Amino acid sequence: MLANEVIVARDGKEALDYLYCREQFASRPEESPAVILLDLKLPKVNGLEVLQQIRSDERLKMIPVVVLTSSHEERDMLASYKLGVNAYVVKPVDFHEFVNAVKELGMFWAVINQPPPGSAKKVI
Repeated sequence: MLANEVIVARDGKEALDYLYCREQFASRPEESPAVILLDLKLPKVNGLEVLQQIRSDERLKMIPVVVLTSSHEERDMLASYKLGVNAYVVKPVDFHEFVNAVKELGMFWAVINQPPPGSAKKVI
């Protein structure tokens, strides 16, 4: 079981607001999450745009990012890796398989992997 705090952003704008401590997240501690699980098909700001923003920012670019998507499209995979994603995982269709995949990903990135100094034990 993953005991670390999981923060869920409903869209790409909210994810960026969290990362930059803006709007409803203005008072949160400024520590970086241990890992970001990123869907490519986010509303408002899509996942590739969020990834591009993360990788272009000195304060955020060391955070591991795992794309977790339903897209099997080669162009999405190539674009993700070109932007510096750490892993690309296609979501299982079955809900229980999906939940197990997320638990395993979270366990690896938040517990087994050694994060960069200054990272929190949060997953977003």
